[in-house]
Amino acid sequence: MSAPVLAKPQLRGLLAKRLRFHIITAFFLSLGCATMYKYGVAEPRKQAYRNFYRKYDAVKDFEEMYQAGVFDYGKQ
Repeated sequence: MSAPVLAKPQLRGLLAKRLRFHIITAFFLSLGCATMYKYGVAEPRKQAYRNFYRKYDAVKDFEEMYQAGVFDYGKQ
């Protein structure tokens, strides 16, 4: 009774094959993360800025700060 013959492991081209798989996977994962960031963080932030500046009155804000004494000219 003889021992069964084992198949030879693939060594030639193994790095290129595995690298190709990992590069493609990394590309799609990074694309997914970028998309989630855009719609989960960047777009809501832009909308919040849009809403803030839609009703923001710089002159009124300046007058309120002036009345509160925020600006201290020449009193050093």
